[in-house]
Amino acid sequence: MADLQPVKGTHDLLPDVMRVQRQIEETARRIAELYGYEHMATPIFEFTEVFRRTLGDTSDIVTKEMYTFQTKGGDEVTLRPENTASVARAFISDGLAQHAPLKYFYSGPMFRHERPQKGRLRQFHQFGIELIGVAEPQGDVEIIACGAATLKALQLDGAITLELNTLGDPDSRAAYRTVLVEYFNDHVDALSDDSRDRLQRNPLRILDSKDPRDRRLIEDAPVYADYLNAQSRDFFAAVCGGLEALGVSYKVNNRLVRGLDYYCHTAFEFTTDALGAQGTVMAGGRYDGLIAQMGGTPTPGVGWAAGIERLAMLTQNKAVRTRPVALVPIGAAAEARALSLAETLRQAGLRVEMGYGGNVKKRMKFANKIHARSAVLIGDDELARDAATVKDLDSGDQHEVGLGDLAAVLSRSG
Repeated sequence: MADLQPVKGTHDLLPDVMRVQRQIEETARRIAELYGYEHMATPIFEFTEVFRRTLGDTSDIVTKEMYTFQTKGGDEVTLRPENTASVARAFISDGLAQHAPLKYFYSGPMFRHERPQKGRLRQFHQFGIELIGVAEPQGDVEIIACGAATLKALQLDGAITLELNTLGDPDSRAAYRTVLVEYFNDHVDALSDDSRDRLQRNPLRILDSKDPRDRRLIEDAPVYADYLNAQSRDFFAAVCGGLEALGVSYKVNNRLVRGLDYYCHTAFEFTTDALGAQGTVMAGGRYDGLIAQMGGTPTPGVGWAAGIERLAMLTQNKAVRTRPVALVPIGAAAEARALSLAETLRQAGLRVEMGYGGNVKKRMKFANKIHARSAVLIGDDELARDAATVKDLDSGDQHEVGLGDLAAVLSRSG
């Protein structure tokens, strides 16, 4: 048993880590609710077809990274590698089309079998939002503004850059795909094995390659912006104008793409250089073709997801731990009274802890160990006066307080 360890690429979230991650989630949730988004959750595993149909057989997620297994009933299921496909599946299977537009946020674990490294785990956590049923560029502006506001609330906006691009409409995409295939066909011998495989099936994904051989070719590849039609240029101009009107700064990155066919128009990433190669902390885009591709009524959508572990790595200020009050009963009568007093104080919203035994010295040592802000001492003399001695463990000052006033006094001093 002594040799048991977490599975490679996973880790335990102990209280100090959990406190930071919870603060990030609670901040993101608060901002999302200000924009009108509501909490929803999907199962952590789905029928494999949900992801294979949406992410595509050529994506790294499907070909290399999914945790797929058979149930005892013979069904093939997959631990979710991302959540947009699951939200789209819920939109279809729960018959939500009649209620569009819909605004959701979610958080929870995702799973990808990839090489563990800084900021990248096999079980990781994401927070994301999805806006379903809005085709106008105002939806893209709102989604991006919500992401920017979340990062600002986390005091990370100064360390992060918004990179923005357009993928245009399907006609623009088809035109660009043609010239891109022609370009890479002329240099096919210089491509990596993975990119040669993608060339005919999903050439835009070559632009995501990190292989040095591919990167040299990508530098001279045709630029998507040169093949946009007027409608696509107007849509992107509206998104950019909306962001400028809100004071959301960005830079256009013509090489930023989403390789899957259901993506269109806006693609964006919030990036940082503080995490090495894994610099993206939040990414998203418009996916107007996704729900139709999954068999639902054609419905536009746009959204983003953020890696909670990566955001936690950027958070300089540790989440503040609420300091408790320590009850220190002296004697059997005080021990019995302290149990009910602790419940009364907790009902008043105070965090209260009480040692499970020992003399006064041991209990005071426990109070210091848990970094209590105050110790409430109750002995026979205090009980006779229906009072307690409250000691400030930072200053050492102490004074007597009536038990009826204890909750109010401790709340004010907290």
